[in-house]
Amino acid sequence: MARQSLKSRMENRIQRSRRNIFLRRDFERAGGYDQVGRAMRTLVADGKLMKIGYGLYAKTRPNRLTGRPMLVAEGGFTEVAQEALNRLGIKWVPAKLFKAYQDGATQIPANAAVIVTDRFNRKIETDRFKLQIAKS
Repeated sequence: MARQSLKSRMENRIQRSRRNIFLRRDFERAGGYDQVGRAMRTLVADGKLMKIGYGLYAKTRPNRLTGRPMLVAEGGFTEVAQEALNRLGIKWVPAKLFKAYQDGATQIPANAAVIVTDRFNRKIETDRFKLQIAKS
């Protein structure tokens, strides 16, 4: 039986996973640091993953209309950003606009915004969306 490449093993693991966010360290047992990095870059180029920050990758699928990669998460970028913060172990609460929307307000927040209670200095963004860090 032929041995699978690191890229194909990582791709299989990503497809089977229920997670939407993957960290580089999730694959550290599969290969060396540089090997994993090259495989992740290839998966991004193939449209299987989208880089959303330093060491942060989101699961994607092809858009039915354009064929370009889009986030798999049903909640879109907001859900992905919140899951990324959780995976990084950062404590956060929804911003006032999101709380108001969840409580029944009709205005839909345009960008994902959270209030971070821990020390945090990273960018979480795609080509179209950026996580806004609000002051408490």
